Amino acid sequence: MTAPELRPAALDDAALADVRRLEETLGTPVVAYEPESPYAPLSAEQLAEVQRVETALGVRLLAYRA
Repeated sequence: MTAPELRPAALDDAALADVRRLEETLGTPVVAYEPESPYAPLSAEQLAEVQRVETALGVRLLAYRA
């Protein structure tokens, strides 16, 4: 399995300024990606199940689109 394809977003000056303000507010770097996501869209119930298994296993899980 290859890594998911996340592409950095092309931001105009105004959008980049918004991201920089957010970074200042959060005190941490923020990266903007294009909105297409390789991750599976999960219902609230599915997400809860993923989180339950994460807690039980002590890991972080990612669900990908089929």
